[in-house]
Amino acid sequence: MTPISRSGLGRRSLATLVCGALAAGGLVAAGVAALDPGAASASSHREAPLISGTPQYDNTDLYAFVSPDKPDTTTVIANFIPFEEPAGGPNFYTFADDAQYDIHIDNNGDAQSELVYRYTFKTHRKNGDTFLYNTGPVKSLDDPNLNITQTYDIDLLRLHNQKLVSKTKVADDIPVAPSNVGKASMPDYTKLRNQAVYKLAGDSTTFAGQADDPFFADLRVFDLLYGGNLSEVGRDTLKGYNVNTLALQVPNYMIQESSKQPIVGIWSTVQRRDARGYYTQVSRLGSPLVNEVVNPQKDKDKFNASSPWDDAQFLKNVTNPELPKLIEAIYKIKAPAEPRNDLVDVFLKGVKGLNQPPNVRPAEELRLNTSIKPSMHPKRLGVLDGDNAGFPNGRRLADDVIDASLRV
Repeated sequence: MTPISRSGLGRRSLATLVCGALAAGGLVAAGVAALDPGAASASSHREAPLISGTPQYDNTDLYAFVSPDKPDTTTVIANFIPFEEPAGGPNFYTFADDAQYDIHIDNNGDAQSELVYRYTFKTHRKNGDTFLYNTGPVKSLDDPNLNITQTYDIDLLRLHNQKLVSKTKVADDIPVAPSNVGKASMPDYTKLRNQAVYKLAGDSTTFAGQADDPFFADLRVFDLLYGGNLSEVGRDTLKGYNVNTLALQVPNYMIQESSKQPIVGIWSTVQRRDARGYYTQVSRLGSPLVNEVVNPQKDKDKFNASSPWDDAQFLKNVTNPELPKLIEAIYKIKAPAEPRNDLVDVFLKGVKGLNQPPNVRPAEELRLNTSIKPSMHPKRLGVLDGDNAGFPNGRRLADDVIDASLRV
């Protein structure tokens, strides 16, 4: 996050920046020791026409896993605002004041939210007569030299059959970690980041701030002929970019339907407020890669505005996917026969006997069995390599979801 260049010089991984900070507050990501800048992959950066022009409202990635530091809790990390240039001053990247950033929990497999953690933000300016983000060295989150700050609230919404039952404020006026302007401005950024980790009632913990994006990919892949002769050498063309991160750790019992039904479905959405004060959903993300490479152009914006309850309209995109045909055309690897009902089981229902809830309604959610303990030795391919604590049973920061998905 040091604004030197996009080369990655002086940068730290999301595991170090977010998880290192959250460890101080009891909020740690899976397999921290195994995480490095090339240890994770991404799913939803500028993946649809409309959202590509409004990055403050764009979900980029969602992670959910049983916390290795506290196995009786679940950690959810939702990232937003893709391709943040670290040297992005003097107007650094902020969460939108006119948006609701939601983390949805479906704890009975009915493709509806039973719980929603809603984050809303407010930007504060101490001195409007300067263009500076900070007017001197910043040593604490309440330092008068920190000119631009953000705070946030969290509301917990409980719903039944898509109708609001109750709304409880669980966090009020919590400071967001500032962007890392540099050593002169923020000589001890780790201290500032740690101050942004907040304990909530009920043994929950929250963090909001900027972090190095764990997304690694060679975007030349979208050149249809690139690599046709199998001579390509991968290069991380996204190295060095940041994202804005929300991290939430909550006790498992708070999100489970019961101890006998510990499987939850998770997704994140963003709703944007219009001129009349009404909110409209503009972004949605559950399992990785779905809106990126599964949904065709005509469905991408529709998917971002939809809910899992209505996912039957996108079923053909899963049973008759385009990507295997492209791989066959370029690499001559024969595509599996259609319809791909195996993909329906893995990505819309969950894996039977692992993270498929009883009486499940097929829907695109990131499903996690919260009763499965974290692995002491995480494997990047997760379930495919015998590690049931990894993708597609949730998603850890180090899970290689691209390789795993291509092997299904």
